[in-house]
Formats: sequence, structure tokens, C-alpha cells
Amino acid sequence: MIVAIVGRPNVGKSTLFNRLTETKQAIVDEISGVTRDRLYGIADWAGKEFSVIDTGGYILNSDDIFEEEIRKQVDIAVEEANLILFVVDVTSGITDMDDTVAQILRKSNKNILLVVNKVDNNKRILEANEFYKFGLGDPISISSINGSGTGELLDKVVSYIEKEDAEGELDIPKYTVVGRPNVGKSSLINALIGEERNIVTPISGTTRDSIYTRYNKFNQDFYLVDTAGIRKKGKVTENLEFYSVLRSIRSIEKADVCLLLIDATQGMEAQDLNIIRLIQKNNKGLVILVNKWDLIEKETNTSKDYTQKVKEKMSPFVDVPIIFTSVLTKQRIHKVLEEAKQVYENRRKKITTSKLNEVMQAVIEAYPPPSIKGKFVKIKYITQLNTFYPSFAFFCNLPQYVKDPYKRYLENKLRENFGFTGSPIQIYMRKK
Repeated sequence: MIVAIVGRPNVGKSTLFNRLTETKQAIVDEISGVTRDRLYGIADWAGKEFSVIDTGGYILNSDDIFEEEIRKQVDIAVEEANLILFVVDVTSGITDMDDTVAQILRKSNKNILLVVNKVDNNKRILEANEFYKFGLGDPISISSINGSGTGELLDKVVSYIEKEDAEGELDIPKYTVVGRPNVGKSSLINALIGEERNIVTPISGTTRDSIYTRYNKFNQDFYLVDTAGIRKKGKVTENLEFYSVLRSIRSIEKADVCLLLIDATQGMEAQDLNIIRLIQKNNKGLVILVNKWDLIEKETNTSKDYTQKVKEKMSPFVDVPIIFTSVLTKQRIHKVLEEAKQVYENRRKKITTSKLNEVMQAVIEAYPPPSIKGKFVKIKYITQLNTFYPSFAFFCNLPQYVKDPYKRYLENKLRENFGFTGSPIQIYMRKK
């Protein structure tokens, strides 16, 4: 689920973003090169994860166009998010720009929580009642700096997630087609389902702009999730990258496995890498399809060299299937489904604790963690956590001394011994 934080400048949107995404030590992804400010993170509350979007950092140029830029941001958030947190500032009361945002929100059919920020004493709790004038329900008083009231806010957010979960689909794989514009996403979907129209059943998804198509043939039973081209961009121009990231997150959240199309004639570009990072941080499976391969002049090692270039750019997450295809000629189309199914199974794979310790203790003994400040890390026990994706806890005496290079070594050995191709792996060092 996507939760968007909207409001005029300087009401504390980014502070609230930090507070929500750091709850329970959640991983925060600050995607470089997408916006000039923090944008997207993952929050965790009461065992539920959700994406948080900070619309701050998009107000450009001078004061006289603030209102226009705010309107664009709110329009996009209203269009794409499942839940809106409308943040206002109790110390300044209702301003004209707050009114502008409230007008847009009142016209939408979205779930909205009115969040009154900077409420850090009893007098301000009374002053927060002024915001009832918006007609957007009961104001939730918080102080994003010291955290007061954020527990109640998160409880309300989680209640919307539970409603969405109750509307879920069948427990079969969901493959989502993602990629930049004009790489062949719609053509791929048509190639996969077009000929077999009689054996698929289009159903509406849990959101108004996701189309789930069920495919049940050739020993395959899955949903193909298509969000491409469903929603119009409207008047969005300056905020196109923001819009595209929102759409990517929305698509990825619905997936078990993402089929990322890249254009063979253009290669792996920055936007593709941003999408891969989103897939990785959401712990989804990944298959890369190099489309329009029929347009490339071939030599002996063309595909091998191309694969190497793609993996160099993706590093360190390189254990991913790469298929060279042409949607136009339907070259290797069925290979796509075979790989997606394998990655789905890899992502759900469970390793017994006894087998895990038998293999990984030998790996650790062969190359133990390097000592730091004369102290030695001893890893005593390993177990796979009960999550929807591969995650492992390594119990040791000094978890704070285990650095990323050694975690990558452990990840590579897990992949080498147990086969998690296409799925991100999370490793946690825990105190023994």
C-alpha cells in the first residue's frame, strides 16, 4: 500500500516521513538521481509493511508558483496513493495554501487522514480543533519531532492495510510487467495472453488501476498484473519522474515476481536501475527481459557480452535471470514464464535450520569475519526467518562489527549452496 504525505511547505512532511520510515528500524531507500530530496521509504508497524511517499522537495522557483506546484503534487498523490496523510501546522493555523490542498482532497474519493503537526502541549491540542473546518474527519494531533501521537496515526494507517488485505485475490503467483515507456510492456502482455483469450479471466484488482489477468494453461496458473497505460498522466509534466516512480512502486508492490523489460537497442539506463532498486528493497523476485533482440546484429559472444554489461551496472545484485527476447517475433516468450515460475519458487524457498547450519558453519569456518579493534566475531547459529522472502538471522557475539562486505560474502554463499536466483536476500546479524 502507498501512503502519500502531502501539504504545503514547512509543515513537517519530511520530519514525519523520517519518523514513519524509521519506526521499528525499517529500511529507508533514498533513491539517488530521482529527486533532489528524500522520496520513498518503507515503514513497518504491527507487522505490516507499507510504502511512504514524501512529496516534499518539489516546490520549485519563486513564491508566486508555490500554489501551482503544490496542486500538481497533490493531484499526483491523490491519483496514485491508497491513503493520503494531509499534514498541517497547528502553530500557523489554516492558511490559503492549506485551503487549496483541502479543496482538492475533498473532491477525491481517497482515504484521507488529517494530521495536525507540532502539537506538543495541551494548549495546542485545543488549537488543533480549528482544522475540523476542512470537513476531512477528526484531526490526528502529533508532534513528528518528538513522536507523540504517531502511534495512533500508525494504528489508523494499518487499519486501512488490513481492509485491503481482506479484499485479496487467490493465492497464486502475481507477475508484474515493469519498465520504462516504449520498451514493449503492452506487447509482452498481448503476446502472453492474446492468443489464448479464451483461457484467461480478466478481474479487477484491489486498486482501481491494476488489471489482474488470470492465465491458466500449460501447467501455469498465475495473475499477470498490468498497470501500464491504464492511468493518464493528465497535466503532469514537470513532475514526470515523481509520477513514474509512484507508478513503479504501485506496480511492484502487487508483484511476487517483476518482469523488467529493457530495450536491447538502448541498454540498461538509470531509470531501469532505479526500478531494480525498488524491486530489491521491496524484496520481490526479478527476471530481466532484454526486448527487441531481433534488432541487434549478432556475433559469437554478443549475448554473453551484453549480459556482462548489464550485470556490471546492476552490481552487487547480479544473481538474476536475463532472457533475450523479441516480443514482436515471440522469441523465447515461453522461457519468460518458465523463469518467472522458478524465481517465484526460489523466493518462497525454505531451508531447514539443521541444513542451514551444517552448510553455513563450514563456510564461516573457512572464512571467518575479520577482527575489528582486536575483537573477534563468533557466529554461533543461523536460522531462516518466517517472512515472504528469503531472510536469515545470524546470531553472534558482536553483530555491530559485521560489515557489509562480509554480509555480501554470506549472501553469495547462500546463493551458491541453496539457489535463490532472482530473489533478493536479507541478512540480519543478531545478538546471541
